Amino acid sequence: MRRPVIAGNWKMFKTVDEAVETVASLATLVDGVSDREVIVAPTFVGLAAVARAARGTNVSIAAQDCAPEPGQGAFTGEVSAEMLADAGATHVIVGHSERRQFFGETDDTVNAKAKAALGAGLTPIVCVGEQLSDRDAGRAEVVVEGQICGSLSGLTAEEVVRTIVAYEPVWAIGTGRSATPEIAQQMHRLIRETIAKLVGADVSEAIRILYGGSVKAENISALMKEPDIDGGLVGGASLDAESFARIVRYGY
Repeated sequence: MRRPVIAGNWKMFKTVDEAVETVASLATLVDGVSDREVIVAPTFVGLAAVARAARGTNVSIAAQDCAPEPGQGAFTGEVSAEMLADAGATHVIVGHSERRQFFGETDDTVNAKAKAALGAGLTPIVCVGEQLSDRDAGRAEVVVEGQICGSLSGLTAEEVVRTIVAYEPVWAIGTGRSATPEIAQQMHRLIRETIAKLVGADVSEAIRILYGGSVKAENISALMKEPDIDGGLVGGASLDAESFARIVRYGY
């Protein structure tokens, strides 16, 4: 049985004090929820403080990105996976659609970052998803399959099973539009089948695949009823502790 994951991506929001206050409130609201994994991803500047505030709770900490280069080096402005782990992160988001769209990240970049994360002992949350133009052109499946193959290229079965995949249809992020549970399920099944071709059916059935695209309290239960959806990567609705807690506590 795959343990569900509900992860909140705070993007470029919240001062350090605001982030600490939010995670403290969230931890209280989700205390006792042990049958699913709860993660929040603050900004780099707030990560260490949020990790300290979450210590001893059931909330884990993710970074929103990491450098593709391991260790240390002359890479101004970059933050390595090892540094994130040292600051208290256990997970890191790589290849988010905004990184791909606005910062030119490719599958090769995402692949390097996933490898760096795994090498530092972090769990990479590898994001894939099609643009509206891809879906309208009937290319959604081809695009997502290619992103999975490229982003996970060269990873061993053991490394892939340590990874989390997040499917985020770009046309449903921050727009208020959400893929229906049926549409999301179809793509999650395709992702699982693609991973089976890469590293085997055992890994594909064990890996957790999250849906990210205007996830909110009103639709999380319907999404989680689908057999291949293992959780959510939540954006705007994760910024408020009470709102995010309602998503985390779906079914309670």
